[in-house]
Amino acid sequence: MKKEIPLTLNSDIQYLKGIGPKKAKLFHKLNIFNIEDLLYHLPYRYWNLKDIKKIKDCKIDEEVTVQGKIILIGERESKTKGNIVEIILSDGTDYLKCLWFNRPDLRYKFQRGQELIVSGKIDFYKQKEMINPYYEIINENNENRKLYAGTIIPIYSLTEGLSNWDIRRAIKQALEKTYHLIEEDLPEEIIKKYSFYSKREALKNIHFPENLKDTERARKRLAYSELFYFELILALNKKKYEELRTSPIFKTDGELTKKFLNNLPFQLTSCQLKVIKEIEEDLRKGKSMTRLLQGDVGSGKTVIAIYTSLIAIENGYQVAMMAPTEILAEQHFFNWHKELLKLNVKSALLTSSVNKKEKEKIYLKISYGEIDLVFGTHALLESEVNFKRLGLVIVDEQHRFGVMQRARLIAKGNNPHFLVMTATPIPRTLSYILYGDLDISTILEKPPGRGKVITKLISEKAREKLIEKIRKACLMGDQVYWVCPTIEESEKLTLRAAKKVYEEIKNTFPDLKVALIHGRVKSDERMKIMEEFKKGNIHILVTTTVIEVGVDIPNASIMVIEHPERFGLAQLHQLRGRIGRGEKDSYCFLILPNINDEKILLRLSYFVKSDNGFYLAEKDLELRGPGEFFGTRQHGLPEFKIADLIRDKDLLLMTKRDAFKIIEEDPNLIKFENRIIKENLLKKFSDKIELARVI
Repeated sequence: MKKEIPLTLNSDIQYLKGIGPKKAKLFHKLNIFNIEDLLYHLPYRYWNLKDIKKIKDCKIDEEVTVQGKIILIGERESKTKGNIVEIILSDGTDYLKCLWFNRPDLRYKFQRGQELIVSGKIDFYKQKEMINPYYEIINENNENRKLYAGTIIPIYSLTEGLSNWDIRRAIKQALEKTYHLIEEDLPEEIIKKYSFYSKREALKNIHFPENLKDTERARKRLAYSELFYFELILALNKKKYEELRTSPIFKTDGELTKKFLNNLPFQLTSCQLKVIKEIEEDLRKGKSMTRLLQGDVGSGKTVIAIYTSLIAIENGYQVAMMAPTEILAEQHFFNWHKELLKLNVKSALLTSSVNKKEKEKIYLKISYGEIDLVFGTHALLESEVNFKRLGLVIVDEQHRFGVMQRARLIAKGNNPHFLVMTATPIPRTLSYILYGDLDISTILEKPPGRGKVITKLISEKAREKLIEKIRKACLMGDQVYWVCPTIEESEKLTLRAAKKVYEEIKNTFPDLKVALIHGRVKSDERMKIMEEFKKGNIHILVTTTVIEVGVDIPNASIMVIEHPERFGLAQLHQLRGRIGRGEKDSYCFLILPNINDEKILLRLSYFVKSDNGFYLAEKDLELRGPGEFFGTRQHGLPEFKIADLIRDKDLLLMTKRDAFKIIEEDPNLIKFENRIIKENLLKKFSDKIELARVI
């Protein structure tokens, strides 16, 4: 008799009875390689087989689970729906038709007389039916009949060749063999505080629950652990950063900032003044400032960045301000270099488009300390850029930069202070994940004296009326942004591209000055166009999303967006933020092609009714999920297996509070009650602890 191998949580999945090397490869496709991976392959929904409905009692539009026998099987082709497999199910009280579209493989899985459980929404067409229901075949002589009867069945993500029953049977066996080996990962104090399950109980109840309340309670317990350890790492890194990294102490009562405020043609808002106070307190501490400044479009973040820069400069240090695009870096430079000269502050622009000879001059001046403030893009990261005394790094729209890019810029100074800015309002949930170890300042109000921005969704049929409205507005002195999703037409996408729209508008408005700007336009030409637009010499600027952030033209009061369905809410909000910067009311028109997609229409309805960036960011997160929220993967957002950033907002705040309190009281985790935390950190998260905050 073959001796059974004792299993551990690290044992290869193939050693479970009934799996073996061949079937293990199917589990590998689900990223399940060992027993622990299997136990953390959690259900995404449940069947409540304690509540199986009789077919006669099922109501239209109701989500139900039904059990019955197959009495008929059929297959047919449809012109609109393709291949259709149909069965008729009977439970003795009534009949239910079940249909699956484009699943010809099912024709050979079903047999007359087979017992089936199906779950889905009840529809009606001549008789009660379910479209593409979830199903399980109950075999008369199989153990799964016993496992399924009158229980709550977890439903797992699968791959071809593995059934829900395969996963469930493997997990049952894994729990039986290794339950006693599952070690607790939370201190007893936290478990008692929230009446949590133990880790063992949580894993048992999430896979084999007695009722649906148990499943949510178990999921929350496991999600808490996941979020807690992430927040703990952030807390450790923040503590380490504060203790090890001393930065210059800045005096904050200098003359430069006073002169700067006196020269401004407006008063700062109470929100801006509050943020300035927070920054000044940071700069006086002698510890490295690591602060995130977020605010809605047009809320006046750049003014605060310039104010902070002047503090550093008056204290004898240089400043680097890095922006993600050339157009944003250019706008910062052209908006501020003349104002800075009035204060005898020398600034420069450094982007990849600056010619080699000019670059070399700038490199030299930076190294000698002759330039106080450098506005730039990734070009600031080049090895030739050497600061004499870098004391402050400002990163604009920081989620567009990778962690290592930020680190390279900071490394050019000796522990410079660090200010992050973003005009993409980030929901509080994501702020805690992305910037858990940064202090956060938020500007919630816009400068006074600005007009409303009215947003309207219009159809293609209304295009002619819109053109007439724009003609009148331009003749009255207004300026227009006309935004397109692409530069050129494509065979794959039937979208109105910027180049084509530019030609159309030139022909439509021969008496108006029309210009085109996009990412491929050379830097010199682009700056020239923007300067002319700012002066009011261009009536209509046809553009792509290069003007998404940073461009400030107070007289531009109309925006037209072609194909708004191609943009996320956050990006639409950024685009709309280019108008509404003057005193008069502004209008944003979204020209929507004939689309019936409910998700797109819902997203655009949120945009039309609200101009609150934080509200829209929350909706964007709900609609698209955190993975797509930023449109880029280099934002550093961790992928959680259990926690859901939308569903678990409250849990995230709890874990942040608990983790930061523990590290504040016991930064080296030497207290007896924290030994579990230290052991888990060293075992599973040591690589992340070593990645001490790279900002």
